[in-house]
Amino acid sequence: MLKVLHLYKTYYPDSFGGIEQVIYQLSEAGNCHNIAATTLSLSTRGNINNCLIGTHHSNYAKTFFEVASTPFSVSAINRFRELAAQADIIHYHFPYPFMDMLHFIVGIKKPCIVSYHSDIVKQKLALRLYSPLMNRFFESVDCIVAAAPNYVETSPTLQKYRHKVKVIPYGLDKASYPVADKIHVDYWRERVGDRFFLFIGAFRYYKGLHFLIQAIKEKDYPLVIVGSGPIEAELKIMARDYKLKNIHFVGALPDLDKVALLELCYSVVFPSHLRSEAFGITLLEGAMFGKPLISCEIGTGTSFINIDGETGLTVPPADVIALEKAMQTLWDNQNLAESYGINAGLRFNSLFTSTLMSENYFNLYDEVITNKNNEKR
Repeated sequence: MLKVLHLYKTYYPDSFGGIEQVIYQLSEAGNCHNIAATTLSLSTRGNINNCLIGTHHSNYAKTFFEVASTPFSVSAINRFRELAAQADIIHYHFPYPFMDMLHFIVGIKKPCIVSYHSDIVKQKLALRLYSPLMNRFFESVDCIVAAAPNYVETSPTLQKYRHKVKVIPYGLDKASYPVADKIHVDYWRERVGDRFFLFIGAFRYYKGLHFLIQAIKEKDYPLVIVGSGPIEAELKIMARDYKLKNIHFVGALPDLDKVALLELCYSVVFPSHLRSEAFGITLLEGAMFGKPLISCEIGTGTSFINIDGETGLTVPPADVIALEKAMQTLWDNQNLAESYGINAGLRFNSLFTSTLMSENYFNLYDEVITNKNNEKR
């Protein structure tokens, strides 16, 4: 049995972001391929060993302190050394600078790959200080994996290491999502209707939500916003000042309610305007449910999921007028919206399933391990 160790700064149940979801999907899929996955992350809950998440084991090192969204841990050093000794291959998840430090502190010589989930966009000063360590780390790993070809083309870091970059798109397993029952669907239909634009995600600076609210200022399209975050109060003030009557802030919701809204919605709108949005799992969920998509062209995976004029519409980032026009185009052309939704579902099934993602990664594991063994001979 092949043993894989995943390392990232956070994991379930402390955080439920897109990277954590990718790690979970890969860890669970390994059961069918004779692959045993283990995860190591940091946690404010303290040191926890071999906690069962799904069918795989997860480990947590106590967070000692945090700087620039990067948690550090003294106990993580020994725990990583122990787990790495048991693994056949290490699967790192970037960005996480303390992970790079652990790699060298422990002296990893085993096969290792890194999933490159995002450029470092916001912390520009920190990036300048971190770059020497980051570059040394990328030089030492066997393979770097990006989730979209256009992200490789627009990332200065990935371009530098293009000779060792492979593209494996993220994938989702629809069977792992709950099936929305009639009670939940009827509840949300009664509350928000069954023809509305839907946004799901954390309320962060790069999500473009200010532009989305401005875009519906004149038309007051029905809009359901699922999630929470640091800019929630100012978004609600904007909606109130614009006297919007059809906008619904419904908070963070359980998966059953999110699925009900994904089934009911008319279109998924994803206005992220900065490269901090490297892929867009919510956009992928919209495609999985066969919905027409609206997103911004920011040179990342969002435009690999959503092909302009095929699966939906893409607009320039932070362009309120273009975003409003795209929403109006879909709203006024139901047949066009339906065709985009069908195409989005077909594209999802051909490129973005969890099965395809997992098989590609597992084949890469074998390739990297074989190459590493051949180098030693």
